[in-house]
Amino acid sequence: MKTENEEPIKVIIADDHVLYRAGVKTALSSKKDIKVIGEADNGAHLLNMLKTIQPDVILLDIQMPIMGGIETLPEIKKLYPHIKVIMLTMMDDQSMITKLMELGANSYLTKISDSEIIYEAIKTCYINEFYFNSLTNKALLNNLRQKTPPSIKLQQEDATLSDKEITVLRLMCEEKSTREIAEAVELSPRTIEAIRDKLKTKTGAKSTAGLIMFAVKNKLLEDES
Repeated sequence: MKTENEEPIKVIIADDHVLYRAGVKTALSSKKDIKVIGEADNGAHLLNMLKTIQPDVILLDIQMPIMGGIETLPEIKKLYPHIKVIMLTMMDDQSMITKLMELGANSYLTKISDSEIIYEAIKTCYINEFYFNSLTNKALLNNLRQKTPPSIKLQQEDATLSDKEITVLRLMCEEKSTREIAEAVELSPRTIEAIRDKLKTKTGAKSTAGLIMFAVKNKLLEDES
């Protein structure tokens, strides 16, 4: 929770539909811990905007004229890796979700998501880096049980993890926050963050999505029905 002394989370909405942008902006304007600082109607416009203003979180539509979200996402992550990006789409496409999460997306929402879901996703990505929901879970867990897509290269497929690291990884896959994991294994949140960084180094994963893929491929998760 943010206190009154803390700055609101700064958000930019990138979507070519004016009415959608207006609707989301209006909904978020009622939240004191969120501030929409800019709007863009395509990826090129957004990248130009980022030269002068820096948001904490971007809501990025996948399909836009001139430059869509799929082309824009890698550029944002390369130039501004600290910015969290939530992809917006009309489609529930599991292969697309997998691709976008590997490119660095912090969450994936359909545009029919209500304002409270969008608000929750913004806050969760800002605090915990990722917001997982039923869409991302299906793509990253169910699809990836069958095979790891060829585009995903885990550098250390035979990485040896300690029991503690495996426990932390399993809890990450269960959508637990850093604080919840810390309480579960009786360690400090800072130690959990250090373990997460070590897991990335050991497995060659570049993101939490990559760690989940490593867990699935190496059968570190109990089978779910």
